[in-house]
Amino acid sequence: MTADEAWKVTYFAPRARIEAALLAHEDAWDWDPDVVIAGGEIAPDQPEDWRLEAWLPHRPCADDLAQLAALFDGEAPAPLIEHLPPTDWITLSQAGIEPIREGPFHVHTPDHPPLAQAGVRNLVIPASLAFGTGQHATTAGCLAMLAVMKQRGVVVRNLADIGTGTGLLAFAALHLWPGARAIASDIDPVCGPVVALNADANGVGLGAEPGRLTMVIGAGVDHPLLKLSAPYDLLIANILAGPLIDLAPAFAASVAPRGSVLLSGLLATQIPAVRTAYDRAGMRLAAQATRGDWAVLWLRRRRFARR
Repeated sequence: MTADEAWKVTYFAPRARIEAALLAHEDAWDWDPDVVIAGGEIAPDQPEDWRLEAWLPHRPCADDLAQLAALFDGEAPAPLIEHLPPTDWITLSQAGIEPIREGPFHVHTPDHPPLAQAGVRNLVIPASLAFGTGQHATTAGCLAMLAVMKQRGVVVRNLADIGTGTGLLAFAALHLWPGARAIASDIDPVCGPVVALNADANGVGLGAEPGRLTMVIGAGVDHPLLKLSAPYDLLIANILAGPLIDLAPAFAASVAPRGSVLLSGLLATQIPAVRTAYDRAGMRLAAQATRGDWAVLWLRRRRFARR
């Protein structure tokens, strides 16, 4: 998108605060799609000093700044507000985002070329249109854990990606289990067209047939198609610890016996609370991993319910 007028609002804060703000942006179902968000470290030699940048097609008003401040739980750092010359500001938001490799996946923005290597699945995901470009530790950790699940012989015929964002994790799961039926959902309506565009760019067909992806908009697993398509062999949810805990009974009920639930978006300090919720819902831990402050959990539904 090219705007006649563009503005940028920048916040500087420690890495943990910026990462938490990016996750809050993912969970903001009423986010203004004209406000584009990106975050990352300021410089390679300052790994703990991060910035969050927001691009707007108009001068930031009080409501815009309040929405951005809410990402920091109402205690935002002082914003730096800049008026930019006419430019492609979505492309600008992608500048400096480097490709990543996780398992068989090479995730890159359109600014970077694919890898021409055998066994590598290139996934091109434009940044900032929705959460989930692969750079965040939670998304990258899910990609790595999906590869581990495949290596350990997990069979998936039916999968769901809850809170899909860009569709990246659903695309990755379909690569690993190409014959599966797949459905992705998000509470944010902007994710519908984003996933459709990304699916087309990555050669992922849309539809209800095996090997294709169905996209729906809804909260949790409440959408009628999500209920109709259950039970799942694999349910992915890269959201936040609070919703993960609240949704534990619904997620557990949505997977088949011995089915898998892959969870992320939680801090390592939140692992005990999340594990307790899923243990009570009849899930057992299969594996877990941490990346910095963030955690990824792979749980499997017990064959028989606990008494």
